[in-house]
Amino acid sequence: MIIGSAVFVGWTVIVTSIFLIDTISAGNARDLAQREQAMYQERLNQMALERDARSAAAAAAQDRFALAMDQVSEMQTRLLDSEERRRELETAVDVIQATLRRTIDERDEARVAAAAFQIELQADTGTVQTAAEREQELQQTLAFLNYALEATAGERDEGFTLVAEAVEEINRLNFEAALTEERQNRVFRQLEEAVAVSMEPLDEMFSAAGLDTDDLIEGVRQGYSGQGGPLTPIISTSGEGPDPLSARANDLLRELDEINLWRIAAERLPFSFPVNGSYRQSSGFGPRWGRMHEGLDFAGATGTPIVAGGSGTVVFAGRQSGYGNMIDIRHANGFMTRYGHLSRIHVTEGQRVSRGEHIGDMGNTGRSTGPHLHYEVHRNGTPVDPSTFIRAGRNVF
Repeated sequence: MIIGSAVFVGWTVIVTSIFLIDTISAGNARDLAQREQAMYQERLNQMALERDARSAAAAAAQDRFALAMDQVSEMQTRLLDSEERRRELETAVDVIQATLRRTIDERDEARVAAAAFQIELQADTGTVQTAAEREQELQQTLAFLNYALEATAGERDEGFTLVAEAVEEINRLNFEAALTEERQNRVFRQLEEAVAVSMEPLDEMFSAAGLDTDDLIEGVRQGYSGQGGPLTPIISTSGEGPDPLSARANDLLRELDEINLWRIAAERLPFSFPVNGSYRQSSGFGPRWGRMHEGLDFAGATGTPIVAGGSGTVVFAGRQSGYGNMIDIRHANGFMTRYGHLSRIHVTEGQRVSRGEHIGDMGNTGRSTGPHLHYEVHRNGTPVDPSTFIRAGRNVF
C-alpha cells in the first residue's frame, strides 16, 4: 500500500513537472514569436520607408530632369539666336569695310584730280577764261573737294565706330555662348552622375543573381505592353547629324530609357521576399534526407501573408499532391515561382499579379509537419536557389 502511494505521488509529480515545462516552453515560444513578429514588422516598416524614399527620389530626379531639359532647350534656342545675330553683324562689318575702302579710293582719286587741275591752271595753256574766272572755278572745285573729303572722313569715322561696336557685340555674344555652354555642361554632368548612381544598384543586383542584362532588356522590349516607350532622341533641325550638345542629350536619353527597362525587368523577376510577417528559415536549398530539396522553407504562424516575389501571371492556383494548396506564378525570361502548403489562396489562374501583392496565407496543407511556406524559383524549368535572388534584391526592394 505504501509503495503504491509512493508510486502514485511520484507519477503525479512527474506529470505536473511535464505540464509546467510545456506551459513555460509554450509561453516562451509565444513571447519569442511576438518579439520576432515585432522585429519583422519594424523591418518591413523601415523597408517601406526606404522604398518610399527611393520612389520620391526617383520622382524628384525625373522632375529635375524635365526642368533641366527645358533649361537646356531654352539655352540652345538663345545660343542659336546669338549665332544668327553674330553672323548678321559679321556680314554688316564686311559691307561697311568694303564701302569704306571704296570711299577712301574715291577720295584719293579726287585728290589726284585736284592736284592735276591746279597744275593745269598754273601752266596757262592759252585758255579763253580770264584769270578771275579760272580762280573762281578753282575755288568752286576746291570747295567741292573739301566737302567730299569731309563727307568721306565722316563716313570713315562712322564706319570705324560701327566696326568697333560690331566687334564688341561679337565678343559679348561669344562670351554668352561660352557661358551658356558651361551651364549646359554642368547640367549634363549632374544628370549623368544621377543616372550612374541610379544604375549602380540595379547592375549589382543583376550581377549578383548571375543574370545577363542584355537578355533581360531584350525580353522587356519584346514583351513591353505598357504605355509610352523609349524616349525620343533629339534631332538636329538643320537636317544633318546632331550637334555635340544634342548627341550628349541623346546619350543621356538612351541611358534613362535603359534604366526604365532595367526597373521593369527587376519588377518582373523574383527578387522580393515572399513572406510578409514573422518567420524563421527552417530548411535551405539542396540535398535533404537523401533527396533534393528544391526550395526554401520559412516557418511561421498559420495565416501569415504570402506575397508574390515578382510581377507575373498565375498559371496554377489549387491543390497539388504533397504541396497542398499551391500557387505557381510565371515571370519574364523563363522564370517561375512556387508557393506551397498554403492555408488559403487569394488569386486565380490567369490573374496578373504585381511584386509584393498578397496572394495567399501560410498554412500546413499537403505533406507538411507544421505551418510553413515552401518557396521555389525555377528558371527555364530547372529549380535554382531562391536565396540568390532574395539576397541580390535586398538593397533594391
